[in-house]
Amino acid sequence: MAICGIQGFPLEVTVVACYNLEDKEWISRQDPYVSVEYGNTKYRTKTCTDGGRNPVFQEKFIFTLVEGLRELSVVVWNSHTLSADEHIGTGRIQLHKALSQGFDDASWPIQSKTGRHSGEVRLMLHYSNPNQHKGKMTPSDLGSKYASPPLNQVLPYPSMPPAPAALYPATTTYSSPSPYMGYSPNPASYPPPPHVPPPAGRYPPQACFPAAYPPQAYPPAPQPSTYYPTGASGVYPPPPPPGTYPPPPY
Repeated sequence: MAICGIQGFPLEVTVVACYNLEDKEWISRQDPYVSVEYGNTKYRTKTCTDGGRNPVFQEKFIFTLVEGLRELSVVVWNSHTLSADEHIGTGRIQLHKALSQGFDDASWPIQSKTGRHSGEVRLMLHYSNPNQHKGKMTPSDLGSKYASPPLNQVLPYPSMPPAPAALYPATTTYSSPSPYMGYSPNPASYPPPPHVPPPAGRYPPQACFPAAYPPQAYPPAPQPSTYYPTGASGVYPPPPPPGTYPPPPY
């Protein structure tokens, strides 16, 4: 998140020491000092006589912050009495951590005019109002704010969450259709009529037999024919009258 609203607030900068500076002297020890610049304000430490490659300063300066300016510039010099001071190295100090967290203690690299590493300078930065000025969110901040939570993050519920709705409506169970068509019972014949016993004196039922029962013996006795005359003895055909031979043809 971008930090704004720092205009006019103080920033404390303490120059602690320098480490492993490039040595500009061949015979004696060099006498370094540090110049700190922010906006239009510029301070310098006292010269550390015979400080050599690792001078110690422990000097504090107070700068008034300028809106939109987020870095300091430091320059380390070797002091001379009879000639111009000699440049040892230059560095740029970023203020983001100090402005957001209120404090920063770190060593920053410096470089010579040719871009070669020429040592480090240690600064302590202190800002007393890190939480009182919330800046406007940048587009990247908006994306991080509304980004979805990680998969392993569990969001707390103020109460028991409702049961999830069923994905599909409840299925109704239907029985298999019967292969036979059902018929409704006839109300007139249901329940069945009560059993009526047969009238007394007629059980078991009487058998009906023809008048000529029991049957005649077999074969039956010959009966007189109405078509042919019969003899006296009832033999058919009747014998010819006596005295006639051969019998006449019929």
